[in-house]
Amino acid sequence: MSPVPPVTEIGPRDTALRNAFCDYVPQVFRTVDFRRWCDWGEWTDDYRAFVVLEDGRVVANASVTRMRLRLEGHEVRAFQFGAVGCVPSHRGRGLSRRVMTAALDACGDAPVLLFANPKVRQFYPRFGFEPWPQTLFAARHEAVPEGPPAPTLDLEDAQVRAELATLSREGLPVTERFGARDYAAIASWYAAAGFARPLRRLGADAWVFADVEGDTLYLDDIFAREPFDLRAQVPRLIDRPIRSIRFGFTPERWWPGAEEAGEDLEADLFVRKLPLSRQPHRFPVMART
Repeated sequence: MSPVPPVTEIGPRDTALRNAFCDYVPQVFRTVDFRRWCDWGEWTDDYRAFVVLEDGRVVANASVTRMRLRLEGHEVRAFQFGAVGCVPSHRGRGLSRRVMTAALDACGDAPVLLFANPKVRQFYPRFGFEPWPQTLFAARHEAVPEGPPAPTLDLEDAQVRAELATLSREGLPVTERFGARDYAAIASWYAAAGFARPLRRLGADAWVFADVEGDTLYLDDIFAREPFDLRAQVPRLIDRPIRSIRFGFTPERWWPGAEEAGEDLEADLFVRKLPLSRQPHRFPVMART
C-alpha cells in the first residue's frame, strides 16, 4: 500500500516552491499562468497553496485566499479556494482529496466559497459544499461617447497596483449583497494573465474595469471611495453608441433599475458554511479565484 503523501504549504516567500507551483498550473489549467502575477509581487500572505510534491514537482494543489466578504451589509471573514486540481499523470490516486482536506483543515470553521470547473461539479459536495446560483444583471441604456474619455491605467505599473489596493481596501464594496473588499490582488491576477477588461480612471478615487463589445458596455467592477453618478460617467467609458450595460456584480448600489438577465450558467459557485441571501446576486467577477 502506497504511503499517504504529505501536504506542503507554499507561501509568498517560498521562492523555489512558488516556481514549482507556477509550473503546475498550466498542466491543469491550460490557458492560465501565475508567473507574471508573481513577478509583480502580488502573491501575498493572504494566498496559500497546499500541494503534494513529487521529486520537487507540484502534482496536486488546492489554493486558499483569505477574503473579507460583504454579506447583506456585514463583513464576514472567509476563504476562497482556487487552482484545485491534479496533473493528468497522477489522477485517480486521491491526491486532490488530500490537498482539499488539508486546505479545509487550515480554514477551520470559517466559511468557504469556490468557483468550480464545470467538469468537476460532483467533486465538491463530498466536502460539504453546496451549489448556489448566480444571477446575470443588465440594463437597457442608450448612450453615445461624450466628454473626455476616461484614461486607461496599466497594472504593469507598481504604483497603479498600489493605488488599486488602497481603493479596494478602504473604498466602497461594489455591492453589499454578496461581495468583498480588499481583493485587488485577485483583480491584478486577471490583468497579469490577460483576462481583464481595461482599467479606466473616472477620477482620482473612482476606477472601473470596463469595455465595449458590440453595442453593450461590460462593466466588470468599480473601485471607488465614494458613491458617484455612474450614469453620467458612462459616455466617458464608451467609444461608440451603446444600447445596454452588463454588470459583473450585483448593481443595487450603482444601477438600482438593473434587471435580472437570467442565471449565470458559467459561474458554478459552491459554498460551505456560508449563509447566503436568497435574493438574486452575482459575486464580483474580479474577486473570483
